[in-house]
Amino acid sequence: MIDQSRRPFKDEKAARIYLKVMAQLPRYYDQQMAQMRSGLKRGFTVPRVTLKGREVAVAQVAGAKDAESSAFWQPFATLPASIPAAVQDELRNEARAAIAGGVTPAHQRLLAFLQTEYLPKARAGIAAADLPDGRAYYQSKIHEYVTLDRTPEDIHNIGLAEMARIRAQMAEVMAQVKFTGDLKAFLTHLRTDPQFYPKTPNELLYRAAWIAKQFDGKAAQYFGRLPRSRFAIKPVPDDIAPFYTSGRGGPGVYLINTYDLPSRPFYAQVALTLHESAPGHAFQMPLAMENKDLPAFRRDTYLSAYGEGWALYTETLGVEMGMYETPYDRFGMLSYQAWRASRLVVDTGIHAKGWSREAAQAYLRENTALSDHEIETEVDRYISWPGQALSYYMGQLAILDARRKAEAALGSKFDIRGFHDAVLALGGVPLPVIDQRIDQLIADEGKGPYSGEE
Repeated sequence: MIDQSRRPFKDEKAARIYLKVMAQLPRYYDQQMAQMRSGLKRGFTVPRVTLKGREVAVAQVAGAKDAESSAFWQPFATLPASIPAAVQDELRNEARAAIAGGVTPAHQRLLAFLQTEYLPKARAGIAAADLPDGRAYYQSKIHEYVTLDRTPEDIHNIGLAEMARIRAQMAEVMAQVKFTGDLKAFLTHLRTDPQFYPKTPNELLYRAAWIAKQFDGKAAQYFGRLPRSRFAIKPVPDDIAPFYTSGRGGPGVYLINTYDLPSRPFYAQVALTLHESAPGHAFQMPLAMENKDLPAFRRDTYLSAYGEGWALYTETLGVEMGMYETPYDRFGMLSYQAWRASRLVVDTGIHAKGWSREAAQAYLRENTALSDHEIETEVDRYISWPGQALSYYMGQLAILDARRKAEAALGSKFDIRGFHDAVLALGGVPLPVIDQRIDQLIADEGKGPYSGEE
């Protein structure tokens, strides 16, 4: 709901849906606290180390002096002009009552629970395998997020092999820029040289906007159907920025984290923008939502292996599209590839092989160009969300495998637009479904789902 509160309402219906959701929020929080108390009794909790500072955002809502000071009030501050003035007053009055009478007290109860009950008793260990029936639990999370039956050992080994391949490509870039040291020295150079970092938030935002517009000029060469929905580029709100990822995209918005600018390198911006905006999340999600050939529930379905796999695939597609203009931009892409491939090693290392938090951080520091701040937040994310980080690279591998199969089978009949349209027209699906759809594309001699629209 906090994410929704950052965006204006489109119409009265959207505002009333939001009011209904706010009305249910106290019940939802009470149910979650009951579940968390049950978890405390059986030793099934989030690791304590990942909870440090997490109560701050809750405290900000809990401490609002009145309804209009709450983050939940923001979309009511400026309502669409299409809503009559009398109805606007009615909506605002209902919002004030819902926030003051429900939302704020619910956050106060949640804050007290976190501070007095949950945080002091959360477990010290970090591995999913250490939980009750932990190994079966972790295997179930792998199946949930990867949508394939692969063991932690299988995935760990895939990660090691991919890291070796990516590091060889990194060495090629280092030779291209005539850097004479080793990878560790080059990563230190990238992390510490001021030329690679923005001096102001707007400098970072403008760079992202330029990259997004560059893609707009290339889109029709790679996609037969484009989404009608557009997206805004905005900074991550200050209250959540210290704990937020580098960026996040989706329908209507691409959020860029401008907190701690010395950890937001320019050389990563092309890959990040392709992934989070277009042709990544802010492109794929609207296409699914606008696809009337899918049943309603499928348009909003999001499976991590598909959605994140697609977004990661678009980073490598950027090479083909000519988006990486400098060797450093290309190294940024390789670092992002290494970052996601390293997740196969680190996530399984933490949750199935007994790796410590420090060992996981060291692996990322030695193998990616991520800043220390990003490394700390990323590792804590893997600790608190077992299995999810595996979905990105495993999903990308599935899409790349499907593309190679189509190229080999179709030869000169292969059309990149038809392939992309076939994958995107599915909406969120388990990875085996992509393979099945590409078999059909091959049977159709490469004709994509929108070939008749050209």
